[in-house]
Formats: sequence, structure tokens, C-alpha cells
Amino acid sequence: MTADNTTEVPAYPFGPVNKLDLHPRYTELRRTEPITRVRMPYGGEAWLITGYTELKQFLADRRFSSLQATEPDTARVTPLPLRKGNLLSMDPPEHTRIRRVVAGAFTKRRIDALAPRIKEVVHEQLDAMAKHGAPVDAVEYLAVPVPVTMICELFGIAYEDRDRFRQFSDVFVATSGAPPEEIERSRNELEAYLGELAEQRRREPREDLVTTLLEAFERKDRLSETEMLRTGIGILMAGHETSLSMIANVLYLLLAQPELWAQLRDDPRLVPSAIEEMLRIIPLRSVGSFPRRAIEDVEIAGVTIRAGDTVVFQRASADRDERIFENPEEIDLARSHNPHLGFGHGAHHCLGASIARLEIQLVLEGLIGRFPGLRLAVPADEVPWKPGLIARCPSALPVEW
Repeated sequence: MTADNTTEVPAYPFGPVNKLDLHPRYTELRRTEPITRVRMPYGGEAWLITGYTELKQFLADRRFSSLQATEPDTARVTPLPLRKGNLLSMDPPEHTRIRRVVAGAFTKRRIDALAPRIKEVVHEQLDAMAKHGAPVDAVEYLAVPVPVTMICELFGIAYEDRDRFRQFSDVFVATSGAPPEEIERSRNELEAYLGELAEQRRREPREDLVTTLLEAFERKDRLSETEMLRTGIGILMAGHETSLSMIANVLYLLLAQPELWAQLRDDPRLVPSAIEEMLRIIPLRSVGSFPRRAIEDVEIAGVTIRAGDTVVFQRASADRDERIFENPEEIDLARSHNPHLGFGHGAHHCLGASIARLEIQLVLEGLIGRFPGLRLAVPADEVPWKPGLIARCPSALPVEW
């Protein structure tokens, strides 16, 4: 099968983003045409993958290039393509070289060692919630400060300086939420900020990720200056923006369906499997993925993707594939077979998966122990959401207990 130019290519996204709902068109395509042609908001047409088996094959296939997708004519959902020099926009072996530089910060041993500190931060925030009294905003008191504090400590940034990078975060990850010139400015400002941090570490090295990146740059054979700055920015953004969105979404989903919160509260042993189920069912990305381009003709599930074609995917659709998951639309906090792709697959599997899981786990365990009667302070339909961003996230989550 190849693209049929006589058939009208549907516009993508299929409709406005609504909370954590997944547009019904994904289910239809997943069942009938798991690789289909769509017209993107920027750059023309692309292939959209909605099926699990097809997506897993795609993610593991090195004939699809993230680097080639930095070209301006790439079909995409964002006003600007990714910049070169970022882990997300690299292919092996360059991607492998840079990933090795930073992987040491995310080993299981290092993450396990962070657990007491994350737990301490969570309980400090729970104390602040109790002191403030209900209702409080769980985004302000938990979803933001927990991952932001940890990413600040990983980078050696004083928490008081968080606004230096936070002010550019929403613009940096905008789809329709900001004009291209503002997105470009946020990228430049963040590079300048990372450059300042690198200069500070050159004078006063520390045991932090900025020093690790700087030392790799100064060896020349491991990182260029652009790679140092953009790798740092990529980790900084993913390490707090994605995590805070996921924590907020998990809390919203559990509290919007109080029976789920009650089940978890009554059996906290379900927390690990519940987290995996939340990672599977929550469509974190508002629309399709960052694009990749085929560097040669590739066939997946009978579809021929030509060299130069752009491919995007909706991971949350694949993770609802009936061929893989039993009753996939049902939220089963005790689900045992759960090979979800929430953290990706292949060379670009998320480096921060372990710390993201741990942050969610300690937030949930802390809330269950401290505020077992936690509930939304407003109807679920009245929870406000951030518009026009790559990741879905409530802008506020009023809770009481």
C-alpha cells in the first residue's frame, strides 16, 4: 500500500484536545488502518501510526531518522521543527555517544539514592498543604514543586532560581499556544541560561549534570558546545515539564473518578501497577509525536513508507490496542500484563523513566497516607486546562480532604 493521491487526506489533529479524552477517530483507525496518511498543521502530509504492533516496529527501526526531521519542510504539529543537537533530534551513533554522557545520572543506583530526598520534598509539600488548609491547588503544591525541585538539584540550580527557566517552559513546548517568534526566543533564552550555568561550573565544578556536560564538552571528542547546551535543555524540559504534567494528570484522573482513588486508598499495594496503568491510559501528548523521516523505503504492516516521508504516532492510541491489551478502554489499576509504550521504545526510550515513576509513586503514597479523603474541590468538568501545548496538563487542580 502507498499513499493514494486521489483520496482526500484528513486534516490532523482530528479535533480539539479535551482534557484526557482521546479522539474516537484513533480507535477507528487503529482497528481499520493503523498506518494512515494525514495532513499536518505545518509542513504538509505525514503517516500517522495508531496501532501497537506497528508503532513498536517503527520505534525500533533505525531507518527512521529523528535528525532528518529537523528539516524545515518536515510535516509536524509544532510551528518550528526541533533543533539539531538535542537528544530527541539525533540518530545513532551520535545519539548513543551523547546518551552515554548523561546516562550515569539516571542509573537505578542513582535514582534509588534520590528516593529519600524526593520523599522529603513530597512531605514538605504535604505539610504546606495542611498548613494552608483546604482547598489547595495540587498543581501548585505538588505537581510543580516535586519534579522542579528534583531537576533543580540534578542540575545544581538553586530552587529560588527556578523562574529563570520556568518562565520559558510553556512557550518552549507550545503547539498553537505561542507564535513561532516567541518559541524561538524561548529556545535562545534557555540556551543562554545553560551557557551561564556552564560558565559557573567552569569556575566552580560541582557534582551535578551541568558539570558532567561541561566536562564532556571540554574533552571535545564527546560533546560540541551546541550539543552540551541543547542536551541540557532537553533534559531540563523533559525532567520537569513532562513529569509535572504527568503527576497532575494522574491526580486528575484518579480524583475525577473517585472510585479509582478509593480503590488505591484502600489497597496501597496497587500503587506500582496503578502507575503503569496511568502511564498506559493517559494521552500525555495533546497530539502526535515528534516526527521522524524515512531514510529509505520501509514497509510496515503492508504499508510502504517512501524515503523522505514523515511519520508521527499517537502512543496513547497504540496503548489501547485490543490486540495487545484486554479491555483496553477500561482503567484496571491491578492490570498485570501491561507492556505499554508510555516511555517509548528503542534508542529513544526515556532516560528519566525511573525517576518519573518514583516521583509519581511517592506523591501517591504520601497523599494516601496523609489525606486519604482527598477529592476534587470543584466538579471535574470545571478543572481548567493549559491550552495549545505539546503535553496535556491541568493549569490548576483544586482539592480538599
